[in-house]
Amino acid sequence: MVTWIDYVILAIYALSMVGIAIYTKNRSKSVDDFLHAGKKGLNGWMSAFAYGTTYFSAVIFVGYAGKFGAGFGLASVWIGIANAIIGSLIAWLVLAKRTKNMTTRLDSKTMPDFFEKRYGDKNLKLISAIIVFVFLIPYSASVYSGLSSIFEFVFGIEGWIVMLVLAALTAVYLFFGGYFATALSDFIQGIIMLIGVILMVFCFMNHENVSWDISELVNDVNKSWFTFESTNKGFFGSTMTLLSLIFLTSFGVWALPQTVHKYYAIRDKKAIKQGTIVSTVFALIIGFGAYFVGALYKLYQPDIEAFLVGKGLSSLVTNTDIYIPVMLKLVIPTALIGIIAVLILSASMSTLSSVSLASASVVAVDLYKGRINKEASDKRTNVVMKVLCLVFILISVVLAILNEEIGIAAIAYMMGLSWGTLAGCFIGPFVLGVTWKRTTKSAAWSSIVGSLVLTVALIFILGYAHPSCNGTFASALKAGVSCSPMIGSICMIFSVIITVVVSLLTKAPSDEIIKEAFEKPIENEIK
Repeated sequence: MVTWIDYVILAIYALSMVGIAIYTKNRSKSVDDFLHAGKKGLNGWMSAFAYGTTYFSAVIFVGYAGKFGAGFGLASVWIGIANAIIGSLIAWLVLAKRTKNMTTRLDSKTMPDFFEKRYGDKNLKLISAIIVFVFLIPYSASVYSGLSSIFEFVFGIEGWIVMLVLAALTAVYLFFGGYFATALSDFIQGIIMLIGVILMVFCFMNHENVSWDISELVNDVNKSWFTFESTNKGFFGSTMTLLSLIFLTSFGVWALPQTVHKYYAIRDKKAIKQGTIVSTVFALIIGFGAYFVGALYKLYQPDIEAFLVGKGLSSLVTNTDIYIPVMLKLVIPTALIGIIAVLILSASMSTLSSVSLASASVVAVDLYKGRINKEASDKRTNVVMKVLCLVFILISVVLAILNEEIGIAAIAYMMGLSWGTLAGCFIGPFVLGVTWKRTTKSAAWSSIVGSLVLTVALIFILGYAHPSCNGTFASALKAGVSCSPMIGSICMIFSVIITVVVSLLTKAPSDEIIKEAFEKPIENEIK
């Protein structure tokens, strides 16, 4: 049962976010301030928490943990472990120093800006900016949807009200404080997330449905930690699905604008070392905790079904998006429900602010300043970027509300579609672009255009082939979107392969471009 104490906790959290906006209102006067927290940059702890809280959102806790934790049991925790090792540790080791140095040499503020200066093509900047803006919207909408489902079941608050309040809070501190406000709030929210996840796991393990005996727990949930079990067998399920999820969520962050952006603003070599360790530990705790709780679904399944039937919601028994919200309602004690709600709220707001910032910046810097008004002052561009943050938030929340009404796609699949498309287009041109001098402009174009075409083609090819398709266009589209993790993984592999092949078959970049990107001396270069 929710009490006044839980509402007080939520109110304190909301006021603290407004306080951050007020505190940082003078830290976003220029484009560089707004995007990168100024020339000085951020220390390792703040960069790591900014990275981790952007990585994990309500989509992970609600959509992914609910659906795939229930589907694969304890085997789903390998997604969280892989996220920590591949998506954080290895990603930071490979990309942090290289990205910081190269973006400083090229004076690039966004990923599309990087593509233009790394490959010497303004049109590449234009098309990549459009892709970033368009495909970050469904991801942002999925975060709103995930959060609203939590508050609907736990607090009984209408989903659209939750979305509007969340949008307003995010808009306030992002508009006034920019990236510094986002990073500061991420640090606070990251601490809340760590405490909340530990408390959440403890509460679930301490429930009468669960045994502290690990061997008994494993036997109750599924035969082995390595057993990739699912009710959906064949090419569309079981091992293939789990591996595609691990691949998408672990390697996808290597090329997402909102996560790559964290490397731009990191301060120095010491900060990178700190960030590598802290982000890995953070991801391990959050990722493991989220999927572990989701895996316990089988132990609570009778209670969940009874709760839904008792509420007259028997039609939602098969809706995986509500599994975690109902489990929280049933398990978390009254005294802690407010803290757990703030955990989900923190995960969501940190992601939304980063996604909004990444999307608005590509339009303001790459389209407005780069194409529409090249003579625009820094102050004017900064104002445009702030306004675009508000526009992006508005579009996302409207899409999320519409999704609640017409059921466009499940939360997990909306995220998969966004991550898969963006990473599929950019992972080859970006990762190889900062690590391999031979990467060419033609290869970048081949990856971006080829991955877009491949994504659309696979949606309908796999959609019509899916067992749930009844042969209509609408059912094929819905079934195809449900394959988004697999589609994203295929496109990412395609991106790397096509980038390498085309680079080897086309003329190498000019010496001028190579020198500018890889060899140009810069102040405070990280060795």
